[in-house]
Amino acid sequence: QVQVVEFGGGSVQPGGSLRLSCAASGTIFNMNVMGWYRQAPGKERELAATINSGLSTNYADFAEGRFTISRDNAKNTVYLQMNSLTPEDTAVYYCVYSDYEGAYWGQGTQVTVSS
Repeated sequence: QVQVVEFGGGSVQPGGSLRLSCAASGTIFNMNVMGWYRQAPGKERELAATINSGLSTNYADFAEGRFTISRDNAKNTVYLQMNSLTPEDTAVYYCVYSDYEGAYWGQGTQVTVSS
């Protein structure tokens, strides 16, 4: 089993920045993928960015150039630095850890971008 916990959501004005953190604990395999998804009210959950244990990254189009995903393998922690935020980025952001056994999700953290 793997437990996933997110930190760092909150409210920010348009143009501002936020950094999300996510820690995975439990039975962690060396080869894994961690990432961030988001779900806005009335919309489906969508991928924001992923990073594997080899540090290869993948970004959604909306995240490219504004969001940066990184990780600390020693701490089983992944980060999402979000810059130039707009109201359209308002959503619950979910962290996910996945390996060959399955995918484990966090509870989500609210990000609100509003003036």
